[in-house]
Amino acid sequence: MPEKILIIDDDMDTLRLVGLMLQKLGYLISAAPNGVQGLAKAFEEKPDLILLDVMMPDMDGYEVARRLRKNPATVTIPILMFTAKTQLDDKVTGFEVGADDYLTKPTHPTELQAHVKALLARSTPKSPEEIVTASHEKHGYVIGVLSARGGLGVSSVASNLAASLYTRTQADVILAELTPGQGTLAMDLGLPQQTMLTELLHGTMAEVTREKVQSALVPHSSGLKVLLASEKPSDVTYISQIQNYEALVSRLSMFARFVVLDLGVGLPLFVQRLLPMCSERIVVLEGTAGAIHHTKILIDEITGLKIDRKSIGAVLNNRVRSEAQMSLNQVQEKLGHTIMSALTPAPELFMQAARMQTPAVISQPSNVTAQQFLKIADSVLEREKTK
Repeated sequence: MPEKILIIDDDMDTLRLVGLMLQKLGYLISAAPNGVQGLAKAFEEKPDLILLDVMMPDMDGYEVARRLRKNPATVTIPILMFTAKTQLDDKVTGFEVGADDYLTKPTHPTELQAHVKALLARSTPKSPEEIVTASHEKHGYVIGVLSARGGLGVSSVASNLAASLYTRTQADVILAELTPGQGTLAMDLGLPQQTMLTELLHGTMAEVTREKVQSALVPHSSGLKVLLASEKPSDVTYISQIQNYEALVSRLSMFARFVVLDLGVGLPLFVQRLLPMCSERIVVLEGTAGAIHHTKILIDEITGLKIDRKSIGAVLNNRVRSEAQMSLNQVQEKLGHTIMSALTPAPELFMQAARMQTPAVISQPSNVTAQQFLKIADSVLEREKTK
């Protein structure tokens, strides 16, 4: 039996043209000119796919998607948002309310056809238990960790923060290394090399499914679930797959209470798109004049993305004992930004953690530096409560 597609759009031309095109491909077409009628048809007909416009009077597509996802009868139906809205915030909102894919108007018929086929191909029936779980699905607290330049300890801070959050809560925590071609966590944590991040970024956004993202997570003995970046240098080209990154982070936030993103260095375009999706951001620096200077510029540019400066934390990571390192007060004064924590140099601790292939807070939890990571986690937990 051919699949049924419900088109919800107040634009009569879109209803007619898209409907005829999909009909010629063999699909059964149902149409609704507004959100209210669209919901009624969706609940009654239970189509195989819903093509949903965002900008509609009375009830926009976001609200329609929310109601579809709250109803057990429609919670698993794929939603393809089809709209003229192209801003990042619009796309993020679409994913947050339950859209599976996103296309902007106008789109080429071949592109629409490909997205429709991909969504229908991966649409599978869910058990009643899965439907109840999905209908109450929540998004986790996402923390992006980055630095102005390399060698400042972003991966170390991200992994130890993730481990500290798990230690404090015993809740699901995901550590995601989002720097293809520059992966270090597999070696650091004694995990087998993975290509899953590359595979998720390689295909279309529609292929970044919940199932694929979940299967890409590798369990670690620390209790974390880890998404690993590859070590193959040429894979760095995949940082251009912006929409895949957006879909990936949206999916990750569905699987854990906390998601810690290792965003690497600087502000490539994918990082600019992901930072607004984070609940908070942590910038790592060291107490040298050069690092402070570049970090000050980085923080200014992040705020230029319309991100509240108060949601940007700074961690002073003094990794080496040196007289050249400035004090916490000196760094704060020169940076012009509050330092949320200053990590005491502990090279022996990190050497031991590397030998044990686990985060430092797990290898020696009573160490002063490990306790400082736990305090950072405590402050994150406090902010999570307010959100």
